[in-house]
Formats: sequence, C-alpha cells, structure tokens
Amino acid sequence: MGYNKSNMIKKYVYKKLTWIDLESPTANDVRELMSEYDIHGLVAEELLIPTLKPKVDVYPNNIYLILHFPSLKKNKVGDSINQEIDFVIGKDFIITSHFDSIDPLLNFSKIFEVNSILDRSNIGNHAGFIFYYMIKSMYRQLLEELEYIRSGLTDAEQRIFHGEEKKMVFRISEINRDILTFREAINVHREVLNSFEIAGKQFFGDDFAYYLRDIVGEYYKVQNEVQNAKDFLQELRTTNDSLLTTKQNEVMKTFTVLAFIFLPMSFIGQLFGMSIKYTPLQSDPNAFWEILLIMVAAGVIIYGVFKHKRWL
Repeated sequence: MGYNKSNMIKKYVYKKLTWIDLESPTANDVRELMSEYDIHGLVAEELLIPTLKPKVDVYPNNIYLILHFPSLKKNKVGDSINQEIDFVIGKDFIITSHFDSIDPLLNFSKIFEVNSILDRSNIGNHAGFIFYYMIKSMYRQLLEELEYIRSGLTDAEQRIFHGEEKKMVFRISEINRDILTFREAINVHREVLNSFEIAGKQFFGDDFAYYLRDIVGEYYKVQNEVQNAKDFLQELRTTNDSLLTTKQNEVMKTFTVLAFIFLPMSFIGQLFGMSIKYTPLQSDPNAFWEILLIMVAAGVIIYGVFKHKRWL
C-alpha cells in the first residue's frame, strides 16, 4: 500500500484502488482532481463549499454522494455540530472531502495504512468496497457516541432518584439537544442510501448488492439506537417532572398546613389583644401564660386533626 501527503491532501493506494482525502480543499486542489479523475464541473464546485442537503448524483464514471454526520464536538456556542463529507466514488478511486477534521475518517485511514483490515479481508476489486468499509466505520463511531449519550441518561436517572431533580432539568435538556442533532442529521440518510443502493447496483453490478443492503442495515442500527435514546429520555423527563411536581406539592401542602395551624393562634392573640373594657383575663396576672397555653392547645388540636385525616 502506498501513501503520500501534500498539504491537506492525503492519498492512499491499495493495489489498484486509490483513496484521496481532502480537508478544506482549495480550487487548485479540486482542479487537479478534475483533470486526473474526470470529475464533472458541478461536482468540483460543490466540493469547495458546504452543502446543506445530502444527495446522490450519478455520472458516467462516478457517483457523487453527500452525507452529514452528527458529532458530539461542540461549536463556539456549545451546540453539537454536523460534519459534512462529500464522496466521489469511481470504479478504482474514491475521493472524500470535508471542511474540518473528522475522527472516524482519521481512524479509518490508520486502519487503511497498516493494512489491518484490507489485506486480511479481501476488500474487493473496486472502490465501492472502500466506501462500504468506510461507511460502516462511520456508523460504528455513531453507535459509540450514542452509547456515550446513553450512559449520560443512565447517570441522570440515578441522580434523579437521589434527589437531584432540579439539577437534572438542564442536564436532560442538554442530552435532548444532542439526540435531536443526531436525528436531524441521520434521518435524511435513509433516502440518500436507498438512492445510492439503486445507483450502486447499476454502477458496480449486482454482485455488490449485498454490501449496499448491508450499508442500509448499518444505518437502521443507528436510527434504532437514536429512537431508543429518545424514548428513554422522554420517559426520564416525564419521571423527573413528576418528582418535581410532587416535591412542589409537598412544599405547598406544608405551607398550607402551617397557615391553618397559625391562623387560629393568630386569631386568639388578636382577640385578647383588643383594647376594649371587658377583655377576658384582662385583670388576671397570669393572662399571658394562659393565652399562650390556649394558642398552643389550639395548634396541637388542629395538628392532631390533620394527622387523623392523613393530610400530613
């Protein structure tokens, strides 16, 4: 396997197959590839700028594919990001283009370099197989990131049941944002991969149909895990909201009981504090203690009634 690197262009060669990886390509980089690999001008233009929507375009000598992959990396404002990868897949070459460093591609390049998969697995005789192993690696990485999200949900669940409901409101919202980022990015993969499956059969032949179907299967694994995480989060949020509501109700109940207990005591105090001529106990030297005893007795009686009614 040969390998060379020039600026942000990396070129890997395995037997008769070539993989060129571009990071933030320049117009000169793309122009050279257009000449060498007969890339259509429309494809060359799109390699130079980010594209919002995934798509599949079929040309006489290659297939052009755009996919966006979610990442738990955060941007400057703390949001998860989607990373675009453009694939140009020919019979004996594949070009990948992206605008920032993508860890799964970097990991795959190391495997490609050391020949740990390709030489031992009989990769096949066209570049579609490189794409197959590459996209499986990408989806495996997504499953690992989803496992990280799942562990975050499990941690939040444990903390919720240890009395940290208020703290977990923001944490659950953070996890929900990550899950939504995943869903937004991969939901459109289904249509793109279905279109690529049809185009791939025509371009590489029916013998490649199994691998194309397997790619779609890998996608559905990721989609199912995203849905499972979303369902788990929804149940966790419902539980957390219920516990918060229960705690708030308990606090309100406590304040209500205290108000009912102190209301008659306050009434008694005001009654005996009225400035009228014939106030009971007015001339009694022990009036203060007797009134205080009456107030405490009233409070105890009301508290006992509440306990008997099981309102406390």
